[in-house]
Amino acid sequence: MSGTDSKHLPVWQESILLVVTALLMAVIVKGFFLQAFYIPSQSMEPGLLVNDKILVQKVSYWFGSPHRGDVVVFDDPGGWLGQAETITAHNPVQKGLELIGLFPTGGHLIKRVVGVGGDRVVCCDSAGRLSVNGTALDESYLMGGAPMDGQKFDVEVPDGHLWVMGDNRGNSADSRVHLGDPGGGFVAEEQVVGKAWLRVWPLNRMGLVRDPDTFAQVS
Repeated sequence: MSGTDSKHLPVWQESILLVVTALLMAVIVKGFFLQAFYIPSQSMEPGLLVNDKILVQKVSYWFGSPHRGDVVVFDDPGGWLGQAETITAHNPVQKGLELIGLFPTGGHLIKRVVGVGGDRVVCCDSAGRLSVNGTALDESYLMGGAPMDGQKFDVEVPDGHLWVMGDNRGNSADSRVHLGDPGGGFVAEEQVVGKAWLRVWPLNRMGLVRDPDTFAQVS
């Protein structure tokens, strides 16, 4: 029997198979590689603005942990999110796209990792700068280049946890604000969804979310 005599699926069955395959691939991509999120607040200005749409990549943390300076998306540790920082899929199409990672997801936070397990993070020196393990940080990426607002703290990050802060230090409900919470303001590494990688919207500001070299000298 020649190859031309082989049977083919009906068009409608092929279409269903293609759709199911595409959905499965999308779910796999969301689970292991990429996921879409939106920026819910002003806490990461000036680098990321309210309603920016970003892609978060998960590959960096397959076999490792977040590093100082990474901008990470993480699950709410408990009571960190306000109503204004959540977004809900309003119709079946949006809910379906959210399920496979194509509709920007809410219910998460995005901050910069300042300290990792074992680090001592202190605020502040006479110039208003943070120090990590005794090294003062020159954080040129902050909103207006402004130093800290003077809130004092001296914490040691537990193993397997992170100390996170927003780049807009004057408008960020981050680890500082939650010092008195049961978790002490720390974020467990297992709550991290992934690392901010690419801004995809608006188009005129599309580009990579780059890591600063601020933390290179911290040991």
